[in-house]
Amino acid sequence: MRLLIVDDERPARLKLRHLLAQQDGITAVEEAADGIDALERIASFRPDALLLDIEMPELSGIELAASLPEPAPLVVFVTAYERYACQAFDCDAIDYLLKPYDGDRLARALARLRRKLAAGADGQPAALPPAPLEQLLVSERGVTRVVRVADIQWIETADNYVVLHTAAGSPLLRQTLAGLVDRLGAGFIRCHRRAAVQVGWIEQVVALDKGDGELLLRGGARVPCSRQYRADVMARLNPA
Repeated sequence: MRLLIVDDERPARLKLRHLLAQQDGITAVEEAADGIDALERIASFRPDALLLDIEMPELSGIELAASLPEPAPLVVFVTAYERYACQAFDCDAIDYLLKPYDGDRLARALARLRRKLAAGADGQPAALPPAPLEQLLVSERGVTRVVRVADIQWIETADNYVVLHTAAGSPLLRQTLAGLVDRLGAGFIRCHRRAAVQVGWIEQVVALDKGDGELLLRGGARVPCSRQYRADVMARLNPA
């Protein structure tokens, strides 16, 4: 079982990792320090389940659980607060672990996870293919903004972030370009090592020197299209 610990407090992550080391059947454990970090790690690590704190800066555990891409990992909430229990189970949580907890209580939560995972592998309805996201949550300075995927014209990398270019602005999201394009689905395609575009926004393809090109979008943006990706873009615009 692959587990991702999501908690903004390092001592809490270390305690949970220590207790997990005493449990059988745990094949891999990674950590995320907040909800934004968790979304990036989910895309690359692909955990079976999250051990998820609730009160975290920028993106709470409840908000994270509500915005997980499908098929979503299972969720066990690990929190010091009883008051979120109803909201947690509305998010289809498998268990609600109250701090402080011990190894026996954690073992019971893990047993519930194993039973749920085993049920999914033993003839229950197969998981549907990952569904493209309809919106992204972008947090900045304590404010969480909802960005509709349909409004994203193109995306470019910026250090450890990506820039989501929309008509209303260009917010930053902590995510890798490859991981985000994978989550967004077939409507997006890489057009450069540092950029991807939503195919429906492309209005013109302009040829440049040495096989490179430039994409002109309906909103007026000009997006680089390197020769490495130009054939793929043209094939998507003119499918056989």
